[in-house]
Amino acid sequence: LNLFASPPDCKFLCSICHAVLKRPVRLPCSHIFCKKCILQWLARQNTCPCCRKEVKRRKMVYVNKLQKTIGHLKVKCKNAEAGCLVTCPLAHRKGHQDSCPFEPIACPNEGCSAQVSRGTLAEHRQHCQQGGQQHCPLGCGATLGMTELAHYNCYLKLRESWSERQERSQRLLQGLLRRVRRVHRTSSLIRKQLAQLSHLLEDNAMREANTPTEGSVGAEAWGVQGQGSLEIEG
Repeated sequence: LNLFASPPDCKFLCSICHAVLKRPVRLPCSHIFCKKCILQWLARQNTCPCCRKEVKRRKMVYVNKLQKTIGHLKVKCKNAEAGCLVTCPLAHRKGHQDSCPFEPIACPNEGCSAQVSRGTLAEHRQHCQQGGQQHCPLGCGATLGMTELAHYNCYLKLRESWSERQERSQRLLQGLLRRVRRVHRTSSLIRKQLAQLSHLLEDNAMREANTPTEGSVGAEAWGVQGQGSLEIEG
């Protein structure tokens, strides 16, 4: 409430949180509360906090006209104690806060935990002890000092990095092709050797099939001798 330029009317206050209504909703009994406040209340008991009448959630309605009226109430900047003299409608307070020169902001320099006002941030960054290491503002990922950042061209660096990656990829591809050719030559040699071994085994098998065994040689010799003796007897 102390941020309002003048004390707001009591009809704009929530009976639960005692602050200015935020997203006001009206119950069937006509009492109005902040939406968040009344939902938290009804989670414990289903009666109106003021008149104790039973409340059904589906009968609650948003009071949009009241919301717009509250949005026109004049408020001071939340940085008024830091020196900001701006007053604006409550509905525009967030927009002013996003550009207020007295709004505290964390130093973006890596390793620095200081919080300074938006208006003095540029000066702080120039003298920040951690300002020697900053990320490239264009998002290339490089961490640079203040002097390097002034002359740094991340597009050129990225192009050089891309060229190095291309050359490395070409070298890897060429090495892979050499290995593939070597494997192909080795597999061809193995196929030739297997073919030669197959022919050799076939020749050995044919030779063994055509060579008479000792039993057959003995039988042939006995048959010749027997025939000779028969002829002599005759």
